[in-house]
This record gives sequence, C-alpha cells and structure tokens, in this order.
Amino acid sequence: MLQTVHQPVADRMARAEVPRLLMCAPEHFAVHYSINPWMDPAAWAAAAVRDGGAAQAKARRQWSALHAALTAAGAAIETVPPVQGLPDLVFTANAAVVLNGTALLARFRHPERQGEEPVFAAAFEGLRTRGLLSRVVALPDDVVLEGAGDCLFDPARDLFWMGHGPRSDPRAAEAVAATFGVSVVPLQLVDPRFYHLDTALCPLPTGDLIYYPGAFSEAGRAAIEAQVPARQRIALGEDDAVQFAANAVCVGGTVVMSRCSAALRAELAARGYAVVETLLDTFLQSGGSAACLTLRLDRHAAVSTALAG
Repeated sequence: MLQTVHQPVADRMARAEVPRLLMCAPEHFAVHYSINPWMDPAAWAAAAVRDGGAAQAKARRQWSALHAALTAAGAAIETVPPVQGLPDLVFTANAAVVLNGTALLARFRHPERQGEEPVFAAAFEGLRTRGLLSRVVALPDDVVLEGAGDCLFDPARDLFWMGHGPRSDPRAAEAVAATFGVSVVPLQLVDPRFYHLDTALCPLPTGDLIYYPGAFSEAGRAAIEAQVPARQRIALGEDDAVQFAANAVCVGGTVVMSRCSAALRAELAARGYAVVETLLDTFLQSGGSAACLTLRLDRHAAVSTALAG
C-alpha cells in the first residue's frame, strides 16, 4: 500500500512574500476593566499588590518571545507605539480588517476601547504614507466591527469568515463585502468566552481550518461545514479551546500559539505544519493570545471587484 507523505507547508510556500504583521508592545497592558468573561480587574489589582507588578514584566517578556518566534518564522513586524491609558491597544488584531492594501478601520462596541480608534487610524495613515497600504477606509457610522478579531480572511477559499454577536454587528458583513469585493460568511458566536471570532477559528493557508464548534450557533457550524470538507476541519476539544489554541498565527508552514495539546500538535504535523508554542497566559487574563496580538497587513485576494471609496 502506498503511503501518503505530506510535504511540509513551508516548502510549498517557499516563494511567498514575507508576511508583514502589526504589533504593539505591552508597556501599558493591564486588566483595569471587564468587557469579557476572562477579565477580572480585582484579581489583577490584588496580584499587582502581592507581586509588585510582576505580571506587567511577565507580559513584556511573553510579548517579546512571541515577537521573536514570529520573526524566526519569517515575518516582518511593524509596530504601533503604546499609549498610556489604553491597556488593550496591544491587541492589534482588533484595529482593522486589511486586504488588498486597504484597511477598513474598526469601530469598538465598548467605550473602554473606543479611545483606541484615533490611535489606530493615525497608525494606518502612517503605513499608507510609507506605501505599505494604499487606502484607509471608515465603516458606516452605525456599524460596529472589531477588526480582524471578528473578520478573518481565508486565503484558500478567497473569502472572509465574520463573527458577530458579542462584539460585532451582523450588518458589518455588507460593509466588508462592499469594501473588499470578496464573499463574507457570517458566523454567530454564542459562547461568551469566545467573544471574538479569532478566539475560536483559524484558517490555514492550505485550506485546513482550526475551530471550536461549541463557540458557534447551529447555523454557524452548518455554514462552516458547507464551506470546509470534513477532511480539512480540525475541531478542537474544550481543553485546547480554552487555552486559545485557535487564536494562532500562521507564518508559512509554522503555526505559533500559546499552548498546544499533543493531539493537536500531531494533527497539525500530519498536515505539514510545525507548531511553535510560546506561552501567553498573561494576555489570556484579558481574553487574548497570539492572533489577538497581531494583525496581518499583506493579505491579497485572488479575485476582487471594485470597492467603496
């Protein structure tokens, strides 16, 4: 019997352009408010008194280790300067949806994060001035969409998966489709622990999809199953899901995440991926991990049509 040998994904993508990611150093990261079930400001404050601010130092070390892992995997990193009083600015995934050189700026649901909007807008204008983007676009005034936290491009299918419910409006799908000229598949999120799509779903470049079925409504699961054949679906159990294993960053053939079970590592290895674990448990206290801490800037659709100005 012939045995199928999976060529490493990195070999098949050797000619791809260098991925470019946006990050923000966690100089002011903290848990000062609660807008998702992971955030406990009282526990953070008590730990700060007990440990003398050790959590912030740990956050800086863990962020630096993630930065190093992504760079080692072949990514180029752009940065947004941290701003005092904006502890979640570090989660750059929420800043915008970016495709084809266009950035569709986020609008945040909670007032605690709305102060990030002008900071990110200025950062994207700076990227446009440098030639790294061609356009910066605003959402309609009455639409909430928290960037790539809830809108993930699937390069194998040339479409966006868009989460809605806890943070983003389902109507945002129309704005995304109009801006980028590609299909959008809305997915309702129903488990408050997985309040953004990127906490529960990760499209991989060869068409495989990591996801946690329990995060989605029945209609959402059906939509995933309609687009992704069973052989390409990597369904997480709850143990991996609550460690935010789906909140991963794929650079070429390397999948970077905070934690990975032996079973998930073996599953990804069988599909040609190398897994790099870099612990990010400090950021999980705010409901974030590897994907939340990055934003891909260089994605391009295979086919897109004319867009809004």
